Amino acid sequence: MPNLNYNPETEIPDLSGKTIFITGGTNGLGAESALHLAQHNAAHIYISGRNAKSADRVIQRIRESGSSTEITFIECDLASLSSVKKTSETFVSQTSRLRHPALQRWNYGLATLFDNRRDSCSTQAEGIIFDKLKTVQDDFFVGGSWRRYGQSKLANLLYARELARRYPGIISASIHPGVVSTGLVGNQKFLDRALIYVTTIGKMLKPEEGAYNQVWAATTAKGNIENGAFYEPVGKSAHYKLGKTAKDDQLAERLWEWTQEALEEF
Repeated sequence: MPNLNYNPETEIPDLSGKTIFITGGTNGLGAESALHLAQHNAAHIYISGRNAKSADRVIQRIRESGSSTEITFIECDLASLSSVKKTSETFVSQTSRLRHPALQRWNYGLATLFDNRRDSCSTQAEGIIFDKLKTVQDDFFVGGSWRRYGQSKLANLLYARELARRYPGIISASIHPGVVSTGLVGNQKFLDRALIYVTTIGKMLKPEEGAYNQVWAATTAKGNIENGAFYEPVGKSAHYKLGKTAKDDQLAERLWEWTQEALEEF
């Protein structure tokens, strides 16, 4: 069982005057993070996602909790870079400065907006197949979806590492939330879902618990978190567990450059 010796009610500091942006904030861990953070006097929380009705439900939960934090929904489909660009432009038009970003699912296309802190949920993976990144990689007949997922998680680790190298004044961390009972698990195919449940008996977290590690990373004092490192729940450095691929600075730089090229048309 992950170390959950963490109480967000007492350990999240006062967030007065802070502006927070949460991607994927309409469901799952993003929604729970918004709820946790709204209890600590944040001036304004922006949540993005694809579904306005889901956003309305999150905002209603926050209102019912008694929080007076201003909540704004910005529609964004992270699978569409055109949508990400539009979200960036909308956000910039509404605020002059993001004082306290707390991202659940970090998207590279938003990188130039944020000037304080970035977090991304991550786990270890094998490698990145650059010549197939713009394809569905359907030649992976055995465990293909998991291999693709693994590449995305490795990319999260590498981006956090490269962000720390390029922008040392910004705290960038890879955050493992634990195995959480959200739609990401529940919507898997039967065999995949069964595998997850069998291998995580006694370890499955509730969504509100799964958000602990990322709200810790977003709000803890800078002296408590290492730039570019990897953390397991809650606030436990696990960088030593990563394989050499996840610590490969040349791979991180190559991924960054590949991404820059992919974003040129936007």
